Order: sequence, then structure tokens, then C-alpha cells
Amino acid sequence: MTRIPFSRGPVHDTVGESVPGNIRTTYGVNLRSHLEVPEINRSTHPADPWRWVETRPNASPLGVSETQFAVANGYLGMRGNPEEGRDSAQHGTFVNGFHETWHIQHAEDAYGLAREGQTMIQAPDTKTIRIYVDDEPLRLSVADLEHYERSIDFRDGVLLREIVWRTPAGKKVVIRTSRMVSMVEKHLAVMTYEIELPDEPAPVVISSQVLNRQDGEDEYSSAADDGAPAEGFDPRRAEGLEHRVLEPQVTEDQGGYHVHGYRCTNSGMTIAVAVDHLLETEDDVAMSHEIDDDSSKIVYHAHVTPGRVLKLTKLAAYHTSEVVPASELADRCSRTLGRARVRGVEDLHRTQRDWYDHFWDRADVEVEGPAETQQAIRFNLFQLAQASARAEYNGIAAKGVTGSGYSGHYFWDTETYVLPFLTYTMPRFARNALRFRYNMLDKARNRAKYLSVNGALYPWRTINGEEASAYYEAGTAQYHINADIAHAMVKYMWATEDQDFMIREGVDVLVETARMWVSLGFFDGDGMFHIHGVTGPDEYTTVVDNNLFTNAMARFNLVAAAIACKRIAALGDGQWEAVCRRLKLRDDETSEWRRAAENMVIAFDEDLKVHPQDQDFLAKEVWDQDLEDPRRPLLLHFHPLVIYRHQVLKQADVVLAMFLRGDEFTEEEKRANFEYYDPLTTGDSTLSAVVQSIIAAEIGYCDEAFEHFSKALVVDLADVHGNAADGIHVASTGGVWSALVSGFGGMRDYRGEISFDPRVPAEWTGLTFRLTVRGTHVRVRCTHTEITIENLNGADFACSVQGQPVTVPAGRTMSMELDARARVCLPCVDAG
Repeated sequence: MTRIPFSRGPVHDTVGESVPGNIRTTYGVNLRSHLEVPEINRSTHPADPWRWVETRPNASPLGVSETQFAVANGYLGMRGNPEEGRDSAQHGTFVNGFHETWHIQHAEDAYGLAREGQTMIQAPDTKTIRIYVDDEPLRLSVADLEHYERSIDFRDGVLLREIVWRTPAGKKVVIRTSRMVSMVEKHLAVMTYEIELPDEPAPVVISSQVLNRQDGEDEYSSAADDGAPAEGFDPRRAEGLEHRVLEPQVTEDQGGYHVHGYRCTNSGMTIAVAVDHLLETEDDVAMSHEIDDDSSKIVYHAHVTPGRVLKLTKLAAYHTSEVVPASELADRCSRTLGRARVRGVEDLHRTQRDWYDHFWDRADVEVEGPAETQQAIRFNLFQLAQASARAEYNGIAAKGVTGSGYSGHYFWDTETYVLPFLTYTMPRFARNALRFRYNMLDKARNRAKYLSVNGALYPWRTINGEEASAYYEAGTAQYHINADIAHAMVKYMWATEDQDFMIREGVDVLVETARMWVSLGFFDGDGMFHIHGVTGPDEYTTVVDNNLFTNAMARFNLVAAAIACKRIAALGDGQWEAVCRRLKLRDDETSEWRRAAENMVIAFDEDLKVHPQDQDFLAKEVWDQDLEDPRRPLLLHFHPLVIYRHQVLKQADVVLAMFLRGDEFTEEEKRANFEYYDPLTTGDSTLSAVVQSIIAAEIGYCDEAFEHFSKALVVDLADVHGNAADGIHVASTGGVWSALVSGFGGMRDYRGEISFDPRVPAEWTGLTFRLTVRGTHVRVRCTHTEITIENLNGADFACSVQGQPVTVPAGRTMSMELDARARVCLPCVDAG
């Protein structure tokens, strides 16, 4: 790695020599201290290692609870709205990739700006099942409830609810409901609704509905129901659409079997939704049904006898497409429902439990500590399954399919924060996510032409492969997404040795992204390679020269592309020739990539002994606003120019580079960089705390590592950032896994060589996690003094522990003591 010295700006002339570069001691600044972790009310959300539970309706803000109790499989997601459909903050049933497009109106237009916005839209809602007893509707917010419990079980992904309702007439009604989005049947949701009157009989009406909430109207909808902010501007929220979005194509009533099909007005995407019902009761029932373009309902009228149970099972199927007519999708829905009816609810639930049994066998992380911690860890891992398992031909959105936040877009989040978890636990899911990027390659090539670079340039935020970021300074300028994707592909290759994927698809991405870097950057008169006019991960510092993260990752991208080409050429089986023809590779291209990588500018300040975040970062004034100022995040309260001219970070930038490219930094550099940048990091991004925790653990700042981790762990459970109502922070959940395994477990994978150097927090007595590496499944348990590695299957498992080579034969277990001197915890720099 080539480093060039950069002089400090005059603002730093007063930095004390005792702790070089320590902003805490120089300026008294610690911006992140403002972000306190809200308490979880354990009287309404009891600790349970395998469930998230609420014991009172509206125990949390409606939007937050709707996110927390969402059920999803990566393709289909249903927010945790009550079955009765009222009250709600944001109704939502979402299908991954199902979106509408709209023309972006730029205040001042320019060549190459994004032209078409993309917004994930609501699919027709099949969750609603309304109940009336003695013609009195159940509405949780005003109902007299003698008992209430709702829970989502991480072991099967089923949302359960049990309530005891005392009607205004004094009648006792017991209601039990369940909701499941199938992991096995990708397109299927299964819902049940049971009613029992233990004491007195009563007339009962059940109205099962399908509602087009995107365009239709609901008498119980509220102003907040469209997901728009109550007041003010928040770019994290989805855009509102004023035009009619879903154009009816199919409206069929087959005697209570209802089918709706639509086509999106602008994007042309199609969707079909079908519902089927099975009613079980010993009492007499009358049924009526009606349907129109935007809604349908099946209404059951019964007189329920005490001691008897009225049970309704509702099956819903969803199919979407970019090109297939809605009528054909309706046929697919019918086939999905036909299979489900034959299998029955019990079998569907059993296979769901089997699926999750396998998932937890491969992905569980156990801590020997408080039950609250274990609950929160499994909640995060469970959300990763719900976001990625059946995403398949689609990407993994920033909110998965649990909410409309960020308009359902795919970012770099997937490759940097989610892919590590998938790669080392469920590699097939990682392969699917990487193939999605490969399938987007042609559009990335087109995007590169608009930006006047060669090769391919992936869009910063997208659903359909086109750039959807209108704010290019903190969007399109984040060229590092190319290297993030390349990095994830190489890490996947190291962990799986999936040579077939690399030869057929992966090498294309590596080559085209490498070509982009060479054409974007330039060699100066001294032969140094510079990359100017880019934005790194820190979106509070934009369009800069020689961003450290971008340059370090681009360097890796260039070398990885050259190595991949060399290894394919060495196979000597004709596949290299096919790659050359396909990509039109020139003989001198790989040497050009290597020259750029070897001479990449990696700036280093010799006085402060830190890596400048970018060429001019250290010359800026340090943010000096009142640290108790509640105006957070900064992006909602300060003009971008105010933020850009200061040393203040939205999220870790240099610190993230030290994690992803950790073997290119010394321990001393990591400590100095962390001490400098950690107090400048506001924590306004959920992507930051997990990375800060990992590096803090590595350099021995155990208290800070645990503090950062504790905040990241409950981002959605405690609504730490105030926007959990918009959906799960999927990248943060992936980062929690990395903080556990790579931070406290000390796992690293450089060039396919697995190593461990644990840093188990003092608050726990042990940490256990699972890894799958090149087909071998291992279980690793770390304590403060010992590490135990169990090879459960496959080939011998080779790794190193604190630098000492270790091989664990298949079916064997190895334990060894840890050198406490090598892992001493240091006091935080600002501890006093």
C-alpha cells in the first residue's frame, strides 16, 4: 500500500503532543454521546430468548410495533397491523421489487442526473379480518380487554395473538389469531382467526377482506396511513404518489375465491393476488361475498354457541412480474393456493418450523449473559432471514419488505453489512444476492457511459437497475459501491470456493468495475494514482478528492480483478478464452489495474499519525455546535453546506475501511484512527455503531465496543433513531452479527485464511457462534480465557487462533487457552 503524507490544516496546530490526533482531549468533543439508548419497557415486552412479545396493545408507537411484528420471507412481507385493520400508522403488504416509477423533477437540471424515481408500492392487503359480536366491532384501541398477548416466535416465524374481549354487552369473547408468510412456499401467506364464546351465545360476523390500499379508500384510514411524515421533511421516507398506480386487469369472484390483478401505470409491473378460505365450525353459518376493482370481501354470519370454536383459515397468494400479464399471474396464484389447500395448515406450519430449525442450526449466536441480550440478538438474526431468504431474483432492500422506508431501494448495505452474515452461514442466499448484481450489470454499463467512465458503474440506490438517487452529491458520487460489490464477491469466493460462479458471472463484475476505477482516476506527474470527486460512506462529507475508504476499496477491487483473471487463465481449459471474448479483454488491461492499485494514494498525516478521511478533511473546522442540541440527525436540521464544511461524520468511514481492509493497517494506525474519528461520528446512521464496536474491540477498547454494540443491538426494538416505523434497519441487523462474530469473536478472513482473536465482553461469560466455510460447518465458543472449535462435518477446518495455526479434523473438537496479554482491554481515552 502506497502512502503519501498530507500536511495538517492550521486548525490543528494546537493538538496536544501527548495523545496525537485525539479530538476528545483537544476540543472536548464527543458528538456520539448525544445518542442515548431508550429503555425497553419490560412490563409490556418481557424478556424471552426465542420470542418478541407485547402484553398490551399500543405498548409501543403503532408504526414501531407494526415493524417489529412484521412477518416476511424476503419476497413477501406483511406489517404487523392488527387483523381487524384498525388502528394503524401504516398499513403495508409489500412484494420485493414491486414498484412504480415517476419522473424526477429537478429544480436545476443537468446532464446525467437520475431521470426516473422508483418507489416500492403497497400490494393489495389481504390481512384484514374484521369481527362483530352483537354487531359491535372489535377495535383494540377502545376495547375492554381482560387479556392480551401478541408474540412473534423466532423458531417458526409465526405471529400469534390471543385476547379476551369483554363486549359492551358484557359478553366474554376469546380470540386467537396467527399469521405466517411461508419460507417454503415463497408466494404464500397463511392466516387463521379463531373465536370462542365461553359463557354466552352471540351472533358473530366475520368479514374477510382484500383491499387495494395503494389507490382505494378505507373508512378507518388515517392521515398517517400513507406513510408520509406528520410534519417536516425526512429523506428516509418513501415518496408519495398522486396518480392512480394500480390499474385493474383481473377481478374475479369464483364463489368466494377472489382474484385481483393489476398493472402499474408507469413501471408496467403486474401483480395478482388471490385468496381462499376454509371455515370450521359446528354452528350454522351463512355466507355472502362481493367484489369490485379495489376491494373484495367474504362475510360469514354465525350464531356461536358457548364452548364451540369458530375458526377461519385464510390463504393468500401473491405473484408479480415485469413482463407477464396479470391474467397469467392469476393462474399462478390459483396453483399456489391449490397446493396449499391440499397440504393443509398443519403441514405448512410444520415445514416452516423445519426451515427455521435448519436456519438456527447454521446461524444462531448464543451469549452467556442476560436473557434480554439473547432475545435482541435473535430478533436481529431473525430479521436477516425475513429480509433475504426468498429474495432470490431480487435484491435485499434497506428495509427488507417490512416497511416503505427508503422507497424499497437496494443500496450498498446488502454487500457490506448483510452479505457477510449470509456468506458464512447461508451461502446459497449470498450467491442469490450476488447474482442479482450480476444480472444488473448491463444497466450498470449504461450508467457508466452517462458518467463518462468505462466499464460499469452500479447505481447508488435502485430497484430496477437504473439510478434513482436525485441527490447526486451523497448518492451517485458514492462510486465506492462498485468496490463494495466486488469485495463481497471475493469474500464469498474465499468462503465457498464457488469457482463456477466466478468463471461464469463474478469475473464479469470484477473486470467491469476495475475498468471503471482506471478510467475514473488518474496518474499524476509522480506516478501516483488519484481518485477525485467522489463521496465515501460518510454522507456528511461529499464530493471530495482521495477519500480513504474509496481508494482503499478501489485498490482491492483492482487487485482482485487481476488475480481472478490470472487464476482463470491458469486453468488452461478454454474458459479463459471465453472470458476474453465475452469481455473483450485487452492483453495489457490487468497490468494497468495492478499499476493503479500499487500506486493508489493512501494519505497519511505524519504529525497526527492518522489517515485523513479525504485530501482536505483535516483542514476543516471541527463541528462545535452545542453537544446537548437535540437537533438530530443533523441532515434534518442543518443545510448541507453547513455540515459539509465541518469535521463531522454521519457514519464511520476510515473506521469501516480498517475493518474491511484490516490487514492493510497496523494496530497503531487503527488505534490512532479510531481515537480521532470515533468522537466525530454522530451516530446519525444505523450503519455506524456496529463498525465502531468491531474496531473498538480489536484495539482493546472493550467498554466502548460494548457501548456501541448495545446501541446497535436495539436499533429497532427501542426505536433508537426514531424511524423504526418505516421498517427494519436490515443493514444494522447484519452489522449486529458482524459485531458479535468479528468484533467479540475476533473472526477475520483475509485471502481465505480464517483467524480468531476473541474479545468477549466482561458482561458475558461466553459467546457461541456458527460458521460455514468451504462446506464445513463449525461451532465456535469463546470465553474470557479459552476458545473451543467443534468441526461438525465436512473436511478438516484450518484456521489460526491469536496467530497460532490450528487444524480441527472433521467430527473433532479442539480447545485452547487464550493469551490474555494479547487481548488486554484498554481504558477508553476519554474515560476520565
